[in-house]
Amino acid sequence: MKQLAPNLTSQVVENNVREVGINPNYWYAVGWADRLKIGEIMPVVIWSQAIAIYRDELGQIHALEDACPHKGVALHQGAVTGCNLACGYHGWEFNGEGDCVNIPYLPKTQKLPRAQTRSYPVEEKYNVIWLFPGDRALANTQNLPDIPELSQKEWLVVPLSAHFQAHFSICNENTMDVFHGFLHQKLQGWFDPVLVNLRETETAVCADYQVSYRGWMAKFLGLSEKADQVTTLPVAVQYHYPNYYTTLQGVSSLYLFRLPVSATESRSFALFFFKVRLPQSILKPLQPLLQKLLRRLVLEKFLAQDIEMIESEQRTYLANRDRRYVEINPAIIAIQRLIVRQYEQFLQQSSQKK
Repeated sequence: MKQLAPNLTSQVVENNVREVGINPNYWYAVGWADRLKIGEIMPVVIWSQAIAIYRDELGQIHALEDACPHKGVALHQGAVTGCNLACGYHGWEFNGEGDCVNIPYLPKTQKLPRAQTRSYPVEEKYNVIWLFPGDRALANTQNLPDIPELSQKEWLVVPLSAHFQAHFSICNENTMDVFHGFLHQKLQGWFDPVLVNLRETETAVCADYQVSYRGWMAKFLGLSEKADQVTTLPVAVQYHYPNYYTTLQGVSSLYLFRLPVSATESRSFALFFFKVRLPQSILKPLQPLLQKLLRRLVLEKFLAQDIEMIESEQRTYLANRDRRYVEINPAIIAIQRLIVRQYEQFLQQSSQKK
């Protein structure tokens, strides 16, 4: 892992990061598994690829290109029939591999046309549906994130989704940018951040910050004994393309999974973990209430402020793509460099296969 200087110095942002696509040869989170019931279909989009995910009668999930090879009708408008997905227009049925296995108005003895729609590798883990939109031969070479907190009873997990009208690079920079605590000051956010360590590899950027907290929320999370007491703690932010892992030492963790939808739209699925200092006999029955309170009173309020800034940044960029910007956080420059590099590597690998 290459060590980078953590100095805050002026650098010009390369605007091409706002135009690049994704490297699809990674697993991407596309939805919550418990929201897809047996017999239901979930339409998703990964970088302009429309995909229909369905759960068959056996509870297994499948992912097919959201376009019937007969007329091009969106398959998510159809219905699940047993283990197959039937187009809503003519009832053509496709199995989980994308093969046409039945046309209801043809005699059973008649040979079916060689109609096929693309299928995608899909998995469910951590109550998240994961999809591999790239070369399916590479799916086994990439691992899903490891989340040890899910097996540790002292952690309270709070799932949270988000939707941004912005390029995924802008969203990713927001997550890495601990210096924007100024935005959240009325919500008793962090202050006086210091970047103390910065490292990068071909696929990751890892930054360590020191940040300070005070207020009732800091007291609730066990950061201090009194609300007016200032506590300074290390925060680690790790971007392992295409997802994030963040920790506030001994207090909280965040696993943030980014879904790039298009050049101007992104989604995210996050798992927040909080170490609540209560006995299990008390924590377990209180868990649904605590999840609701943390989501509504804390996380959604912070998220709303971030979305406002992220979407403002996107609108300004679209109004003038030639405008030049200045950045002083080297972690942001490293994130931009990684995003561009991953896309260029994908383009290079694709051209070599042709």
